[in-house]
Amino acid sequence: MMHDRTGPTQAQMQQMAESVVAKLPQEFRAQMGEIVMRVEDFATAEQLESVKLSSKWELTGLYEGVALTERSVWESHRMPARIWLFRQPLIAEWRETGVRMDDLVRHVVIHEAGHHFGFSDDDMHWLEDQAD
Repeated sequence: MMHDRTGPTQAQMQQMAESVVAKLPQEFRAQMGEIVMRVEDFATAEQLESVKLSSKWELTGLYEGVALTERSVWESHRMPARIWLFRQPLIAEWRETGVRMDDLVRHVVIHEAGHHFGFSDDDMHWLEDQAD
């Protein structure tokens, strides 16, 4: 897929992310059906501001939505939750660390999916272990 250090295309990274979700345990996949997964080169200024970051190079992924644990039965007409992966910061991390790109994408997707479930960091590590 990547023969040099240019990194994956947006389409290739999207495919990697979808592969991660496909490997999650069924009980989690079933609850992620509404999530829209998108790959962009960088976060927008508004997305950076929402997590109190100033550099577009600092954010590799973002969950936008209401966690399942915080939803109300009275809510309706909600936009679907989104998981964003930011390609250029992921490529920069891949180059700097030498960690395999698919492992980086896996980590970010599972971390952001964890926000959807209202998980703690420990729960997210457990979910990552389950996705093997």
